[in-house]
Amino acid sequence: MAARPTISFARIAAPKRGVGIVLAADGGGLSDAANAMDPGTALPRAFSATSFSGKSGKSLDLLAPAGSPLDRLVAVGVGQPANIDEYGWLKLGGAVGAAVRSATEVAVLADLPGYKVSGQQAAAIAGGILLRAYAFDKYKTKKDEDDGKGESKAVKIVVQCADAAAAKRAFAELEPVIEGVCLARDLVNEPANVLGPVELAEQARKLEALGATVEILTEKEMRKLGMGSLLGVAQGSARPPRLAIVQWNGGKPKQAPVAFVGKGVVFDTGGNSMKPAAGMEDMKGDMGGAAAVIGVMHALAGRKAKVNAVGIIGCVENSVDGNAQRPGDIVTSMSGQTIEVLNTDAEGRLVLADALWYCNERFKPQFMVDLATLTGAIMVALGHQHAGLFSNNDELAARMTTAGQSTFERVWRMPLGADYDKLIDSKNADMKNIGGRYGGSITAAQFLQRFVKDTPWAHLDIAGTASGGASNEISQSWATGFGVRLLDRLVRDSYEG
Repeated sequence: MAARPTISFARIAAPKRGVGIVLAADGGGLSDAANAMDPGTALPRAFSATSFSGKSGKSLDLLAPAGSPLDRLVAVGVGQPANIDEYGWLKLGGAVGAAVRSATEVAVLADLPGYKVSGQQAAAIAGGILLRAYAFDKYKTKKDEDDGKGESKAVKIVVQCADAAAAKRAFAELEPVIEGVCLARDLVNEPANVLGPVELAEQARKLEALGATVEILTEKEMRKLGMGSLLGVAQGSARPPRLAIVQWNGGKPKQAPVAFVGKGVVFDTGGNSMKPAAGMEDMKGDMGGAAAVIGVMHALAGRKAKVNAVGIIGCVENSVDGNAQRPGDIVTSMSGQTIEVLNTDAEGRLVLADALWYCNERFKPQFMVDLATLTGAIMVALGHQHAGLFSNNDELAARMTTAGQSTFERVWRMPLGADYDKLIDSKNADMKNIGGRYGGSITAAQFLQRFVKDTPWAHLDIAGTASGGASNEISQSWATGFGVRLLDRLVRDSYEG
C-alpha cells in the first residue's frame, strides 16, 4: 500500500527544510508568520503575476527563492476563513495534501491574517491530508518509478498552529475515524478472489485488537438459527457464508446498544438472474455496507467512544452453480416469514433480512441502521451525491440528516408507506423480493422494514456513494469509505455519554 504520511503538530516556527505550505485568505492575504517564511516576498509577487487571489481550493507552487532553507513554497487558498464549515477544513486539508506531491518533509503553517485557526480546525486539516493521500496500490509491483524499489516513501508532515496541544488532542479523536474510512476503502477496493466471505469476517475479527468483542457464526450455526434467507443467497457459491458480530462496550453497563448492520456480498454475479458482463467487475464492491460497519466499529473502538455498539455483518457470495437459488424458489427467513425469490439479483435484502432480525432479537438495540449497496434505482434518483435514507422513525432520520450535513456524507430521505408495501405481497408466500419496475429502492426498503418490528430503524442505500463517484478533495479512490464519518458523527452527537 502507499506509505501513509506521518502527521505531527508543533507551534509556529520557521521550517528548516523541505516544502513550506502557507494558507492564503481571500484577496491573497498572508499571516505575519507566512510572510516570515517568505522573506524575499516571492509569494506576493507571484500572486500579482498569476492573479492568484486565495480563493478556496486554488494553489500556487513556487521554487523557494535563493537563500531560503526550503525547496518549495506553496500557497493554498482558503477563501473567507470565517465562512469555512467543519467539512471545509477537512476539504482544505485535502487541497494541502494535493500540494504535497513528492515531498518527503513538509511544514504546513495553519495560520491566517486576522483569524486564529483552532486546534480542532488544524486537526481537520491533518485529517484531510490523510484522506487525500490514500491510494490502493498493494498489487502494483512497481510503485515508485523514480527509485525503482517498489516502495513509496512516507511523507513527514508537521502542522504548525497557535495551539499545538489542542490540535494533538483533537487529532487523537479524529485519527481513528480517518483510519476507519481508509479501512473501509481498503475492503471495498480489495478484489473478490482475495476477499471472500470468510476473509471479510476475519477482517471484522481484527477489531479485537482495539478492545472489541467479535463472534463469527458459521453456516452450520446459521442453519440452526433458521437463516434460510441469507443461506439461500450463499448456496450457489463454493465459499461458505459467515455472520460476524462485533461488540464495543464503552457505555454504561446494561445500556441498550446502538446497532449497525451491513450487507457483505463480496461479489454479486446476480446469480441465475445474471448481471450483464459490462461493469460486473465493480461487483467486488457490493460489500460496501459491511465495509462501512467494520470502519465505524473501528472508529468507535479506536477513539474509545462512550457508547455500547454492535455491528452485524452478513458475509456471502452470490454466485452460480448447479445448487444456486432459482427464480421462483421460496425460502423461510429467521423471522419465520416466507419469501418468494423472483429475482436472484435482489439478494442483498435477503441477507439483511436475517441479519436485521438476528440483531433485533438478540441485542434489543436503541436503533438499527443498515447500510447496503442495494439498488441501481437509488442511483437513478440521487446519483452519486446522496445516499437514500429510509426510516420508520422521524427523530432518527432527522439526526442522520444532520450528521450527514456536518460530515458532507449527505443523505436524502425517501418515502415509505402502505401503498408501497403492498407491492411486495406475494400470492405464493408472505412476500416476494422485488416489487416491480418502478420505485425499486422504495420497495426494497419496504421489504427490510418487515424484519425490524417497532425498533427505530434507518436503511441507507449507498449504491451511488460507496464507490465509483467522481473524485473530490478528500477522496481520489474508487472506494470512498462512505458512511464511516456519518455514523461516527451520529453516535457522537446524539448517543454518546
